[in-house]
Amino acid sequence: MALGTIDHLVVSAATLAEGVAHVETTLGVSMSGRAQAGGEHPLMGTHNRLLSLGPDTYLEVISINPDAPQPPHPRWFDLDYFTGDARLTNWVVRVPDLGVALTRSPDGTGDVHDLTRGAYRWKMAIPSDGRLPFSAYAPGLLSWQGADPASALLDQGIRLTGLEITHPEAEGLSVALAPLVVDPRLSVQVGQPGVCATFETPGGMVQL
Repeated sequence: MALGTIDHLVVSAATLAEGVAHVETTLGVSMSGRAQAGGEHPLMGTHNRLLSLGPDTYLEVISINPDAPQPPHPRWFDLDYFTGDARLTNWVVRVPDLGVALTRSPDGTGDVHDLTRGAYRWKMAIPSDGRLPFSAYAPGLLSWQGADPASALLDQGIRLTGLEITHPEAEGLSVALAPLVVDPRLSVQVGQPGVCATFETPGGMVQL
């Protein structure tokens, strides 16, 4: 089976405005304008905005949509229990065959859902409790059904150069990731559960 690669990073926030401000300040970019527009996710009661990280990777700022009804199930990325400042919380891997990938993924990665947003169609594994394995630092898995948003976003010269996942069970997480993803930007280290991304920006190297 062909392995997946990093599709996008997820910055969670109490409000979309707070998340956008955090990313704009940290990375020195603008997330305004149609080229960075995201949208709403009716199934999950969330909304987002997007930022290009190159032709095949992007960053997603996501929060609960206060104008959407409460869904009858937990929201993805454990957003129902999100508190504190806007921050990088999750990462998502693009796989060629989601069904096959799920047979090789850790228990609790989720069940397949068919999703749409505007012209985009994709299949995504969503955990029943909204929380991904390994303290939520295992990746979400998706498979695009046609075009993906990365190539349509305005390129502002931001590139993901490294993604470090730390976890007390780093060895177990590394074993779990081996049949799912290969990406030279990814590293897994022993430590308290966490995630840190490094970016090359027009203003220099920045971490989020």
